[in-house]
Amino acid sequence: MGKIAVLAEKPSVGRDLARVLQCGKKGNGYFEGSQYIVTWALGHLVTHADPEAYSDSYKTWKMEDLPMLPNELKLVVIKKTSKQFHAVKAVLNRKDVTEIVIATDAGREGELVARWIIEKAHVHKPIKRLWISSVTDKAIKEGFKKLKNGKDYEPLFHSAEARAEADWIVGMNATRALTTKHNAQLSSGRVQTPTLAIIAAREEEIRQFDPKTYYGLKAQTKEGLHLVWQDAKTKDIKSFQQEKVDALAKGLSGKNAVIVSADKARKKTFSPALYDLTELQRDANKRFGYSAKETLSIMQKLYEQHKVLTYPRTDSRFLSSDLVDTLAERVKACGVKPYAKAAMKILQKPIKANSSFVDDSKVSDHHAIIPTEETVISSAFSDKERKIYDLVVKRFLAVLSPAFEYEQTSLTCRIGDETFLAKGKAVLSQGWKEVYEYEEEDDKDGLPEQQLPVLNKGDVLSVQSLVQTKGETKPPSRFNEAFLLSAMENPAKYMSGNADLKKVIGETGGLGTVATRADIIEKLFNSFLVEKKGKELFVTSKGKQLLELVPEDLKSPALTAEWEQKLTQIAKGKLAKQAFVQEMRGYAKAVVQEVKNSSKTFKHDNLVGKKCPECGKLLLEVNGKKGKMHVCQDRECGYRKGIARTTNARCPVCHKKLELRGEGDGQFFLCKCGHREKLSSFTERKKKTQNTKVSKKEVANYMKKQNDELSNPALADALSKLKFD
Repeated sequence: MGKIAVLAEKPSVGRDLARVLQCGKKGNGYFEGSQYIVTWALGHLVTHADPEAYSDSYKTWKMEDLPMLPNELKLVVIKKTSKQFHAVKAVLNRKDVTEIVIATDAGREGELVARWIIEKAHVHKPIKRLWISSVTDKAIKEGFKKLKNGKDYEPLFHSAEARAEADWIVGMNATRALTTKHNAQLSSGRVQTPTLAIIAAREEEIRQFDPKTYYGLKAQTKEGLHLVWQDAKTKDIKSFQQEKVDALAKGLSGKNAVIVSADKARKKTFSPALYDLTELQRDANKRFGYSAKETLSIMQKLYEQHKVLTYPRTDSRFLSSDLVDTLAERVKACGVKPYAKAAMKILQKPIKANSSFVDDSKVSDHHAIIPTEETVISSAFSDKERKIYDLVVKRFLAVLSPAFEYEQTSLTCRIGDETFLAKGKAVLSQGWKEVYEYEEEDDKDGLPEQQLPVLNKGDVLSVQSLVQTKGETKPPSRFNEAFLLSAMENPAKYMSGNADLKKVIGETGGLGTVATRADIIEKLFNSFLVEKKGKELFVTSKGKQLLELVPEDLKSPALTAEWEQKLTQIAKGKLAKQAFVQEMRGYAKAVVQEVKNSSKTFKHDNLVGKKCPECGKLLLEVNGKKGKMHVCQDRECGYRKGIARTTNARCPVCHKKLELRGEGDGQFFLCKCGHREKLSSFTERKKKTQNTKVSKKEVANYMKKQNDELSNPALADALSKLKFD
């Protein structure tokens, strides 16, 4: 009887599969048992060949050689992982291997990893597919009982291959055309450039924004109520007419408020939906400042190494109905401190599924990210892993918890002939909010929540003060990574006034996929097209010029989102791969022709006086993601060196983060306020003060413990003035 070769995507998953499948004999890049041989890739082992593999003329970048459109794109083995490729190839081609099980990540890119390896290894054997959303022992065993026919996943492979070919054809030609035309390192791509255009469009909105001053009225009553004026015509609580509000304030002075209506309504709100990858990346960026790529990396460890969370690269926020019977077991698995109380409450009654989180029609390849049935050992987590795990578990428990219930009281009052409003909320049941220990925020209508006494229609309230308020309309917010992920997911929503975009892609078309968006953002940083100031993203001078130089279509989110929809159609078997690739080839021709005929120019505005040590050309100073860098302006040289990085060290003068510059003994800290200090001096100063400083946590614990006993005001004052690390 022949053996079955199992191809995993990474060694860690390969070891797990081998253990479950009882493959104990170790070989060169594989484990073997009586029935299975488990081998693994290291991510991609095979990729598309560089242009020079098709013609010697492509070794140098020349406009006359463009566009580069080989009849078929060649696959090559990646040099640095070639040893493992040959180990996998040897296993797949063994005569006793009669079948292959693809066990790479269950998604578009995982399918591409495996199929390219099989194709490059020249293997023609029956293929089965392991399709699981977690790598626990239980999931692996059940997955091997329900292996899928490999042919069912060929459309997914064709979609992945079409995406890779489109990126090569468009990206290679556009980048070479722009770079050779303008003698500058100008990287452009099918998804990368429209994403840059979205950030630039937001910057332009902010630049053109004209702030307007608005006015309002607030009344405070003797009973302690805060009443807010409402315009009778617009129903808004603000007015742009100062004279009108001035006149109202004068005319209403000294008058009491009469309650016109006091309405009470019992309301409930439900937990936010479960996480997909994009929503998780957004929250991690907002709360912890993690980049999209960093969050994905942490998630991969929680999925592959710790096995406590399900597959991360999902675009669904729902569960399929077949998972409902496993929910109680998952709650038990994650019901350790600090989640034990919430988990226990959920398990007191049978878990009932409802359409707010279970919907088969809204789950395609993978369901939402939730805990697995694996027992949690939180002490094994790093700090970052613990934070991401905490987000997912709390959201999971919140979704399974009852609604938050409250009684909303809405007051409508009259002062003179004008309407004033107030509202209050009495919590009836915390429900899912117990999981988060939420603090209530003001509602979006601008009315503050307040404790309201028992009031009835017709009651008269004594107005103690009537205060005019003033504010200014704010421009649209700048993008941070969390905000940009939202815009990539739904560009039509975030490009105001772009009717054409909404017409083409509706409200669902996006740029890239959940699996690729993090890499796209990283490319923008690495190409120095975008820089970060604080948490906000800015288009660099280079990025702005690039958007002026590229053809209009190439920076269109509408066109790119339309292409992404076509890739989805290929994955569903509704569109032929070759039709899409032919469209990309025609598009690449048009891009090259437009760049060739362009009369626009590019100008380096960040040259420094130093010359490149490799080629002698003047260096450019750029803001990398981790600090300032000097890079060579010559693309073929490729020299780059960090010259300053932002540290966590704080300036002793203004307490802002310091930049570390220089090399060796000459390293020094520099602050925006002008403070300059040698690294050696800084280190010495920190040593002297290290033993005299007290942490915030130590002081907080001490003050809490001594709260009832502390009677020395001088000591309390001294503690409050201590400097903290």
